Amino acid sequence: GIGKSTTSCNISIALARRGEKVLQIGCDPKHDSTFTLTGFLIPTIIDTLQSKDYHYEDIWSEDVIHKGYGGVDCVEAGGPPAGAGCGGYVVGETVKLLKELNAFYEYDIILFDVLGDVVCGGFAAPLNYADYCLIITDNGFDALFAANRITASIREKARTHPLRLAGLVGNRTSKRDLINKYVEACPMPVIEVLPLIEDIRVSRVKGKTLFEMVGSEPSLNYVCEYYLDIADQILSQPEGIVPKE
Repeated sequence: GIGKSTTSCNISIALARRGEKVLQIGCDPKHDSTFTLTGFLIPTIIDTLQSKDYHYEDIWSEDVIHKGYGGVDCVEAGGPPAGAGCGGYVVGETVKLLKELNAFYEYDIILFDVLGDVVCGGFAAPLNYADYCLIITDNGFDALFAANRITASIREKARTHPLRLAGLVGNRTSKRDLINKYVEACPMPVIEVLPLIEDIRVSRVKGKTLFEMVGSEPSLNYVCEYYLDIADQILSQPEGIVPKE
């Protein structure tokens, strides 16, 4: 609820605006990560696999990869039924299918939008495929508590994978005192702190990204600059850190 998917979609478009070929993969069972890019809830990988009795050879790219606003391609992994199965299995199947379709390596950037609950190793599975992790948090204790758990899982994964924390993005916050306290205790880059802008929340409700809304509301252009700045920092290929929780 602190705007991970909204942030992800806007970063994806910002990266596309910088000339990158981008794929966004939603890794939440809610499967609404790419909603503001496509305007509707796209079919999930797991549902498509089930409908084809897990016959990978019967699935085509257009069955699972949907074109979103700004040329960003979109995939929703979906999730297991509540109380059954593992989120990590679903992410693994998603990557396996995309590789079977020769799609996984076609992109300059693949962005996994992952829920913040890494208590389950399954939901930390996307870190196995990542070069960088960005943590989205607000200025509240609960979000920073979850951020700290993610920090611990990044450190753990970095033992066996070339994974680094690119930094922290603050969202939906009018203050940053707790964020500042946290990065003082656990040094890490703060990539950007987005101010508390109502239009960001409204964009989610409208099913549009900020970049699309700018077409009819040019006054929102300054908000897009925040996401373009985040994109530029990612594209500069920062060294990143192995954080300590």
